[in-house]
Amino acid sequence: MIELHFSGIIVGVCSFLIIGLFHPLVIKAEYYFGVRFWWVFFALGLAGLVGSLLVSHQVLSTLLGVFAFSSFWGIREMFEQRKRVRKGWYPRRGDKS
Repeated sequence: MIELHFSGIIVGVCSFLIIGLFHPLVIKAEYYFGVRFWWVFFALGLAGLVGSLLVSHQVLSTLLGVFAFSSFWGIREMFEQRKRVRKGWYPRRGDKS
């Protein structure tokens, strides 16, 4: 009988969802708060990193690591989003267009 292991699929799907969640989060955070909101992503990243180190369940630890580094990447993307707004690719807060 074949034994199936679903942990890889679970990690893949959840990673996809976590990364997909951060895309609109970064856009909305920059829109409403500007880049001064970066520290929230940093705090979330640190929390995820610590959680990843402390959780013994391998899949959950992996997903916390994905969450942590997605948060850290969100910091960079927030500053990139500011550049995209300045180029006119995204609306600036207060624009009526």
